Amino acid sequence: MSELGVVILAAGKGTRLKSRRPKVLHEIGGQALLLHVIAAARTIAATDEIYCVVGHEAERVKAAVEKTGVGFVLQAEQRGTGHALQMVKAEFALSGAVPPKNLLVLSGDVPLIKPSTLQRMIAFHAEQRAAMTILTAVPPDPTGYGRVMRASAGAAEVVGIVEQKDLKPEQLRSPEINSGIYCFETAALFAQLDKLQTNNANGEFYLTDVAALLVVEGRRVVALAGDSVDEVLGANTIAEMMYLDAAMRVEAARRLMAQGVTIFRPETCVIDAQVEVGADTVIEPYVQLLGTTKIGSDCRVRSYSVIQDSTLGDGVLVRNGCVLDDAAVSDGAQLGPYAHLRPGSEIGEGAHLGNFVETKKVRMGKGSKANHLSYLGDAVIGAGVNVGAGAITCNYDGVHKHTTTIGDGVFVGSDSTLVAPVTLGNGAYVAAGSCITEDVPASALALGRSRQVTKPEWVANKRAERETQAKEALNKSLRG
Repeated sequence: MSELGVVILAAGKGTRLKSRRPKVLHEIGGQALLLHVIAAARTIAATDEIYCVVGHEAERVKAAVEKTGVGFVLQAEQRGTGHALQMVKAEFALSGAVPPKNLLVLSGDVPLIKPSTLQRMIAFHAEQRAAMTILTAVPPDPTGYGRVMRASAGAAEVVGIVEQKDLKPEQLRSPEINSGIYCFETAALFAQLDKLQTNNANGEFYLTDVAALLVVEGRRVVALAGDSVDEVLGANTIAEMMYLDAAMRVEAARRLMAQGVTIFRPETCVIDAQVEVGADTVIEPYVQLLGTTKIGSDCRVRSYSVIQDSTLGDGVLVRNGCVLDDAAVSDGAQLGPYAHLRPGSEIGEGAHLGNFVETKKVRMGKGSKANHLSYLGDAVIGAGVNVGAGAITCNYDGVHKHTTTIGDGVFVGSDSTLVAPVTLGNGAYVAAGSCITEDVPASALALGRSRQVTKPEWVANKRAERETQAKEALNKSLRG
């Protein structure tokens, strides 16, 4: 028998969101609410001891989080939180698996919960030898939340939990709310689940009723106040969800600054919870760092850049307005302004990509440069290459993508077109304005231009001709 399992309640519909998306799949801080809760759970319990109770659009929810490796319990008919745990109990019985000694119950829509708080709660539960421990908070306005009724002021013991709709007038003033996060002695919980009734305002099986049932049997039920109200807040509207999103992003910025990252005007930046940044990196205002982005030390990311699911080495300069998506940038590289690195871009050490350069599925070698107005797609580019302004790789023939291979030390002149599949050997030189359709040997010069024709005095003659025609037209009109 394991010491601890985790049950995450994720079966609800979230009708007040006015959305077709399941509530727990709405995103804050760059990922679904449920993924944040799973991440917290995985810091305190083995993945195979974490169970998500799914119901509304169960297959969609499972598909969104199945890579985490957690288990699933189906609550096909959503009849309340107590009913959800009845399904968990039935699942253990059906599978023959031995339940863990204690069960931590989390809500899939409470994404700010901290692992440190959960660890403190589990320790308190053990210390108090409790059958049930309730995590609580005292918000400025407790309206809408169930209230925790302690045995007396300052006591750890709880006599019951009353849902908002079932509160008596004298209980409305009780400030301490139930967060919906509990730790149970599993055997004590399972023994009470079949006793739950639906004689309440919603006609549901409330998990909160287990508290009173345990107290009647003389079992110990206690409450522990969380460190902050935000940590235990859920979201029932999009506006409330965006409040949580803002809180999570502020926390992400503070975490990075505590690690030595300079963030100018952090309130203007959008930083996802998973982002990692090294010390002495500078983030300017209005930057977005999204997804699984990792940035090294001594970098500078200038304003209006958007970096998603990308990795940057040390000493990288990202000038204004760059967009990076699933790209890898090595130490000392310089990007932008307004460079666009699409998925599969691998930029080598000390390389430069400048104004309005776009890359896609490109490997660019050490010290290579493309400083102006180029498109480089499906290409392997060696070290020390210079790509002139306006040069492009023509990688798509309308049906298939093809690769351009450019060797070390190649010079590609401005406005050149490289029609893939094509290879430029080491040290080759492509003259400006060329259209290259055949391989170029190492150290060779390739020219693919149309022949230039120059007509001396053509402009002067043409001007004189137009003047003569104008005079003749005027004279004709006067005679007429």
